[in-house]
Amino acid sequence: MFAIDKNLKIALAADHAGFELKEYIRKTLEIYFTLEDFGCFSNSSVDYPDFAVPAAQAVSRCKADKGILVCGSGTGMSIAANKVPHIRAANCQSVEIAQLAVSHNNINVLCIGARFVSNNLAVDIIDAFLSSKFEAGRHLNRVNKIHTFECHSLN
Repeated sequence: MFAIDKNLKIALAADHAGFELKEYIRKTLEIYFTLEDFGCFSNSSVDYPDFAVPAAQAVSRCKADKGILVCGSGTGMSIAANKVPHIRAANCQSVEIAQLAVSHNNINVLCIGARFVSNNLAVDIIDAFLSSKFEAGRHLNRVNKIHTFECHSLN
């Protein structure tokens, strides 16, 4: 399980479909890490970009080290987060996908689909996300190409 690191700041957000899982994640992680909860704060219908973007911006602006976003499928949050410069978000529904997303793609935002991932599996996926390391090597060139394209498209 997690090593306590209160210096690691995590931006956390969900839409209404992910609210209950986000709350479970928040309660589980708050004893280990510093969290900033960007909402939502109930299961009333909301629009996922309103929560994904501010959380991803916190990571992009170095106000948070990592982000964890939850919606029904994980897809909407992933799409919205990836519109924010310098964000590499992945929708992960297994521990192995999370490990590969970090080690090969150096993701900084994890997205989870609450309709497809149990509470316990979500915690295992988050543990893999936070404990895996970017391998660099042959993957570094690929991640750098994405960064270069992103920088050129911002101009």
